[in-house]
Amino acid sequence: MQISALRAAADFSAQVQQAAERLAAERVYERILARDHTVWRPDPTEIANRLGWLDSPRVMRDAIGPIRQCIDAVRADGYTHALLLGMGGSSLAPEVFRAIFGVADKFLDLSVLDSTQPDAVLAKVRSLDPARTLFLPATKSGGTVETLSLLKYFYNHTADVLGPAEAGQHFTAITDPGSGLEALAQRLGFRHIFRNDPNIGGRYSALSYYGLVAAGAIGAELDRLLDRADQALADPQPGIQLGAFLGAGALAGRDKLTLIASPTISAVGAWIEQLIAESTGKDGKGLLPVDLEPERAAHTYGPDRLFVHLRLDDAADAQAQAIAAAGHPVLCLQLADAYELGATFLHWEIATAIAGFFLNIHPFDQPDVEAAKELARQMVAAYQQRGALPAPAPDLVDGLALYGPVQGTTLPQALAHFLASGEPGRAYIALQAHLPPTPTTTAVLQDLRRQLLARTGLATTLGFGPRFLHSTGQLHKGDAGRGLFIQLTANSAEDAPIPDEAGAADSSITFGVLAQAQALGDRQALVDQGRAVLRIHLGADIAAGIAQLRRALDSNNDPTGEVQ
Repeated sequence: MQISALRAAADFSAQVQQAAERLAAERVYERILARDHTVWRPDPTEIANRLGWLDSPRVMRDAIGPIRQCIDAVRADGYTHALLLGMGGSSLAPEVFRAIFGVADKFLDLSVLDSTQPDAVLAKVRSLDPARTLFLPATKSGGTVETLSLLKYFYNHTADVLGPAEAGQHFTAITDPGSGLEALAQRLGFRHIFRNDPNIGGRYSALSYYGLVAAGAIGAELDRLLDRADQALADPQPGIQLGAFLGAGALAGRDKLTLIASPTISAVGAWIEQLIAESTGKDGKGLLPVDLEPERAAHTYGPDRLFVHLRLDDAADAQAQAIAAAGHPVLCLQLADAYELGATFLHWEIATAIAGFFLNIHPFDQPDVEAAKELARQMVAAYQQRGALPAPAPDLVDGLALYGPVQGTTLPQALAHFLASGEPGRAYIALQAHLPPTPTTTAVLQDLRRQLLARTGLATTLGFGPRFLHSTGQLHKGDAGRGLFIQLTANSAEDAPIPDEAGAADSSITFGVLAQAQALGDRQALVDQGRAVLRIHLGADIAAGIAQLRRALDSNNDPTGEVQ
């Protein structure tokens, strides 16, 4: 990956240059390589043991053989598919590899499940034959509730179909040494356990076992990926310059990092989104990554935008050129081919660490993530005691049920007032969809996003829950608090039990209850942080609910909600 162009006004270009000079004067990159925690904090906690990603291109060479042996063995046994069960840093790089590389001939058709929505879980059950599937539960901590719930469910399903003696051979764990997942995998007789370097944080783990096992499963050339990553360490300037660009943007108030990408590599944006959001969104600061936002006229973007063009071909050139011509900073990162992902991961990790230096934040912790988890645990505990989740009364019912800061007596009025509270050039809108992540739902939500963008001019993001809790959730609670959060929930068509233990039939909770608890918990965590949150319950028909929401947005553009 190389920086092929920086298009920016003279004053911003000067700020980038000043940032680069500061990096050189303070020897920031050299200190990062030396594992000097004082780049960010005087205390080494969660820094000294989080820089192992700098060694991944070298140490993972020895892992290529064991990964190939594992994958070759399951292929020889007739396996044709793989399902990775994970969240955040354990699932995003695998998803990127599958989207960009596809599946090589006679390798495993990999998919990722990072949802607790029961409709999503059951869709995977019905689409996969456990006899021909390798399940890959992946979690650094070994205790991620979503991953373990999915593991127990699919283990029991496999045991029901194939028998308990055979079930373990269809599972391979990826975790850190000494974790609860490692112990569980040993007890259940998993085919293999890949033990990752514990000195790598989840979002920096793309080139460790958490990413490379999946890449090997689809037949990607692991040595080529690591070769490119090695080249990034040999020539780190693109990452250093990207870090200076991000730092200059954040300090200048251009904190909406908007990604433009060639379609063939656009999937990498989801990984960048987590890396940037979870690393920088804290202490009242942060860069908001804006991924896959619908395109709009370049002159309508606000002064809070900062653009990076990930370029593999010329498909997005006209868009990038128009944005630059409108006066917005655009940095173009040129990839030679898909295997430049190896370098891209390293350069963005370097750049993110450097952005943390400029923001004066700790880029390796996630101090606000636990709040939503704890509130969800409290909701689950309440359900287990009383047999029901908390059920607050809606603040307005007008076709759809609304919960939150409602002004007005109709859906159009409530939406108009809520959206009008966002300050132009500073605020953003986050669509938090606690819905099954189907292509159809994604498409209609992108249409809704386009509509919100056109109406407000504010940067927009879209995340499916609970996936985004492990990605942008930290930033939502830790940044400067300018977000407008629209939480979308719906009734599930079906439900599925979560086994209390793998291999046992007892179940005290379902996926539907867990998903609801996570939505309720995250909403409360945002409210506790003083964020503006409007929950909209779509009912049983998601498409119809979103259509009604869009009609309400279309009905007027007046903050009073009076139809024009």
